[in-house]
Amino acid sequence: MTIVRPTTTVTSGVGVTQKLVTAAVAFGDLMRGTFGPQGLDKMLYKTNGTTAVTNDGAKIVSELLVKHPAAKAFVHLAEAQEQACGDGVTGCMIFASELMREAGRLLERGLHPLILTDGYQKAIQVARHSLESSSEQWDNSRDQLIHVAKTAMNGTAADINGTFLAELVVDGLQTISKKSESPNYEDIRMAKRTQGNLLDSRLVDGLIVDTSLILDRLPRKLEHGTLVALTCPLDHESSSRDSDIEVETADEWMAFVDAKDAILQKKVQQVLSTGATAVFSAETIEQSIIHALTDAGCFVLGGLERAGIEDIAKASGASMCDHLDDLSPSSLGSFEQLLVETSEGLDGRRERLCLRFGASAGLCTIDVGGGDGVAAEEAIRGLYDALRSTSQVMKTRRLTRGGGCAHMAAALAVKEEAEQQSGRQRLAMEAFARSLEAIPSTLATNAGADQLDTLLALRSAHRNGEHLSGITPSGLVEVVEAAWSPTDTLLHGLEAATETACGLLRVDQVISARGD
Repeated sequence: MTIVRPTTTVTSGVGVTQKLVTAAVAFGDLMRGTFGPQGLDKMLYKTNGTTAVTNDGAKIVSELLVKHPAAKAFVHLAEAQEQACGDGVTGCMIFASELMREAGRLLERGLHPLILTDGYQKAIQVARHSLESSSEQWDNSRDQLIHVAKTAMNGTAADINGTFLAELVVDGLQTISKKSESPNYEDIRMAKRTQGNLLDSRLVDGLIVDTSLILDRLPRKLEHGTLVALTCPLDHESSSRDSDIEVETADEWMAFVDAKDAILQKKVQQVLSTGATAVFSAETIEQSIIHALTDAGCFVLGGLERAGIEDIAKASGASMCDHLDDLSPSSLGSFEQLLVETSEGLDGRRERLCLRFGASAGLCTIDVGGGDGVAAEEAIRGLYDALRSTSQVMKTRRLTRGGGCAHMAAALAVKEEAEQQSGRQRLAMEAFARSLEAIPSTLATNAGADQLDTLLALRSAHRNGEHLSGITPSGLVEVVEAAWSPTDTLLHGLEAATETACGLLRVDQVISARGD
């Protein structure tokens, strides 16, 4: 009896596995050339005519138009890795691809999928133990954090000035960590300077707001002042109902106007009575109030986004006020400097407000130099990865040497454990170990070295007790000193890749209602 449409295709048995393996291997091969410090970029051409040049795994995957079920599973894998760790997407994808490639070979030889997945699950436990054993404790060294940041930016546009930008990342995290033992990477903002080059980037101990000033006579620079953060409008309150007012004489009209002005003047006095020298609001501000506050020497800016007001309040220590009656001197925040920066560009005049809050600022901004093109976007992606990785190390205080060092150590540990197995699971565990070795072999290939010779040399070094050896950017097997990654990032990548591969290997039928 037929229960599906005639256009439906059902693929079962070995054909299912081969389709899934083929798609997974193709996905891994697509990402392989971008991996490591010597990885190359991909140019992504969108249907709307825009382009992006990047080797960031998360960016590449997010822009791909995928259709195959296995490819979609890999997209979800990349999204999970990026969301959890912010880095390590490419390595995670390559490892998952190799797991599928090795699985395809074993399944062709008659190994049952459940035995294969069981072997993978045992192997990941051994690999996890090996990674945790080889990880090192962060010793509060600033240099180690700089190495972590540089490693995360390897191969990106930010890598050209890696040390300089890594120092900005570390300085920013250390600044916000003065208010919290565990710094949050989300407390560091990114801004485009659209001038100069990457070496003109800077760390601002505060916020940068793109804006357009209403009055030219607003103060352009204030030092050591206090500010008000409002979420309510500063204008006359409109009635919720339409009403008519009869005015018979000019005196009555003037009395009405004076009453309106008195209401606005009262609001001005409510603000000035607090001693604030700067006023920020997420709502509109009446023109007459702006003029009155400006005459009193205040800087006034309204119409900001709610998120912008929240940032100003958090960085300055101010309390957001939903109503003027809640305003008091205790609700004010403080700043060290308020500066309006003006620049001329191809798009005309550009004004930016720079608010500095000093060494104890709760928020920082990395002002990225350079143009407004793909290079600046790629640099910001690299800085974002560096922020995630460095903050992860400061939080967990665990880091692992890069260069494929940890992967080779884990591969040898899995092989040793596999030798203790008497059943067919041994084959799956050995396949898992070979998949781990794909990481250092890819680093060697992208560095221009011979893949087989370099991998054999690294394997020999680890067997001879040189457990700190890895692949250098030049493709040599040496002790890794400058490449460090958060241990949790590597662990999550291996576990997520194994989970995805095992999920795909349990599939025994692919049913399509599209007839393709």
